[in-house]
Parts: sequence; structure tokens; C-alpha cells
Amino acid sequence: MIKKITQVFLIAALLIAVTLNGFAQKTLDKIAKRGELRVGMTTTQPPFTMKAKDGSIIGYEADLANLLAASIDVKLTIVELPFHELIEALETGKVDVVMSGMTMTMERNMKVAFAGPYILSGKSILTKTPSYSGTSKSSDLNNETITLVTLKGSTGEAYVKADMPEAELLLADTYEDAIKLLEEDKASIMVADYPICAYTVLVHPEKNLMTIDEPLTIERIGMALPPDDAHFHNMIQNYLNGLALIGALDLLEIRWFDSGDWVELVK
Repeated sequence: MIKKITQVFLIAALLIAVTLNGFAQKTLDKIAKRGELRVGMTTTQPPFTMKAKDGSIIGYEADLANLLAASIDVKLTIVELPFHELIEALETGKVDVVMSGMTMTMERNMKVAFAGPYILSGKSILTKTPSYSGTSKSSDLNNETITLVTLKGSTGEAYVKADMPEAELLLADTYEDAIKLLEEDKASIMVADYPICAYTVLVHPEKNLMTIDEPLTIERIGMALPPDDAHFHNMIQNYLNGLALIGALDLLEIRWFDSGDWVELVK
């Protein structure tokens, strides 16, 4: 599987490199002059972005970022930031793009541009309490006796505030912090993207955590870009379209969301 994905990546890199030849727009100019593509990520949102045991950054979006940098023929630098700081980092030019399991919302689209979506996700829950594992709708959790925790600045925060206003809400800077609150019984449920919940259950069976079979929502995950560079946006969207056409996105999804082959890299 990995060999096949590598072959597809090499083909995609060659095709996209030809497409990029001749572009000299402002964002791409800055990237070319630095010889570096700066991508903002949390590296704490598996399987989108995460750290392996050896300290390397891996995941679905890490692979996408590496391919994009190779296509432009520049060095990839991943800038690690808390999720709620990613948009500001893009606005101030600290990063060139953001790839971190970010849902394409109207509120965010008023600040930044988006390319994609490159995958669909949705909100789910993580819990130690068996009775919550049968949750099928948000109204089941809209109760003042329930304490929820989610990532600060995420769509999970907006989702809980809109659909579960009666529940007590705690905010965490990272999912590791949120899971710790579950383990310490300071929160009964973590609200997060479905893949993150499924990943945590898979990798940490000793924590006795549970999730639900189907996500509670459907969300489009995309790449956040500077809002004032239409040519750069067009180039990135064409890049994603090309990856979809040759099947690279499907292979990435199989590797990181359907296969468990990579789990040993992080355990």
C-alpha cells in the first residue's frame, strides 16, 4: 500500500510541477524567494496531523503538505500552533497555508479563502460512560447535568454552543488535554471530529474509551489560504483537483482513515 501511494505521489508531483511552471504571483513569489513552504498545523489531530514515536510529523495532511512542497520544489516547514491560533497565523503571514482538520465554515471564509474540500468529516463524541455510546443526535447531550469538553476555537466549540447550550462546556488547547479531563472525570464527553474519536479508541484501548458508530454532523475539511491572492488559491485548488483525478486522495484516505497499518508508528 505505501509503495503504491509513493508511486502515485511521484506521478502527481511531476504533473503538478509542470502546472506550476511559469506562475509568479505574490504568495508563490514569497514562497519561492524563501525556498520554503510554511504550513500551519497542530500536529495533535490524528489522523489528520500527529507526531510519530520518533518525533516526525505524520498523517493525512502531513502527506498532502509534503507533496505540495515537492511540487513547488521548496522545503516544507510545518509550523506547530494551537488550533485557535492557526487563522491568525495565516492572517499575519506567519504561515502560507493551514492544514489541520479545519472545517470550511462561513465564519472562517469571511477571514480566509479555502481550497477543497479534500475529505469529509463530522462531529462525534468520546466518553467513558457506556450510556452515552448510543448517542445519535445532539439533543441527547443538551442537558445541564452533562459536562462536555472540546477544542478551543474549533467548530466543536461552535457546535456545542449552538446545539447543546444547556450542557456545561469546558475548552481545551489540545485533544490530549481534553482526553485528560475525561480520564480525571472532570468531563463526561469530549466532542471532536469522528476520525479523532475513532483513532483514540483504536490506539488507547487501555483507557476504556468509547465512541459512536456514525458522526452527528457532516463537515467539509479544506486548506485555509490567504484571502487576497486569487491566483494562489486557483493553483492550490487545481493541485487538489489533480490529486483527486489520479486517485491520490482516495489512497491517502484508505491509508490514514481505513487502514490501521500506521498505528504502530505512534504507539
